[in-house]
Amino acid sequence: MNFIIDNWYLFFIALASGGMLLAPLMREAAGGALTPANAVQLINREKAVVIDVSEPDEFAAGHVGGSRNVPLGQLEERLPQVVKNKALPLVLVCAKGARAQRAVGVAKKLGYDNAQALAGGLKAWRDASMPVEKA
Repeated sequence: MNFIIDNWYLFFIALASGGMLLAPLMREAAGGALTPANAVQLINREKAVVIDVSEPDEFAAGHVGGSRNVPLGQLEERLPQVVKNKALPLVLVCAKGARAQRAVGVAKKLGYDNAQALAGGLKAWRDASMPVEKA
């Protein structure tokens, strides 16, 4: 027992590092990682709307087929005009997924509770051999 008391910081470090290792697994289990295959299911079965939050030049270079371009900086003002039905699922996409994750927060703040970011972004979409359109 004295060992535990004398070395409490070692136990704290072990618990903290274990928690950090488990956090990504818990996020995925909670539905935080939308794979390209899951995105296709949402699009086909639930009529999900795909919003690409990339800049216009990135969008023109390649994007998910049927997606609409609303750059992240304009999302708060333009999303309600582009997607009027807040009950529809939203799939938010960018080049690698980081901007889309931020866009989820903006969309949820606007009342789009069924908004999800495509994990890995357009790169993951291409890696899954999904079709990409160019403008």
